[in-house]
Amino acid sequence: MFEVGFSELLVIFALALVVLGPERLPKLAAQVGRWIGRAKAMARQFREQLEAEASAIDMATSTHRAETPPESAPEVQPKPTETPAEPMSEPAPRQTPHDERADERGA
Repeated sequence: MFEVGFSELLVIFALALVVLGPERLPKLAAQVGRWIGRAKAMARQFREQLEAEASAIDMATSTHRAETPPESAPEVQPKPTETPAEPMSEPAPRQTPHDERADERGA
């Protein structure tokens, strides 16, 4: 897709030499080299960490499979089908003081 050949690198180097000058170009090249080295080190460390995590997960699952044979699946208890002996009763209505005048009015 994006290939840089020797001739393209030579043109880029010549332009950088003209723009930056011979004093700053070696310093910039060294700094770019350090950045690339750090980026590669970070990528390598990230890859190693992912591989370590993946192997730990694989080891844990293989250990778990070895400890529990497929024949010893946990038994499922059936749900009880019996109904309770006594149905739950509704709470008793709250008793209020009796108002005799309410009876006389018909309410």
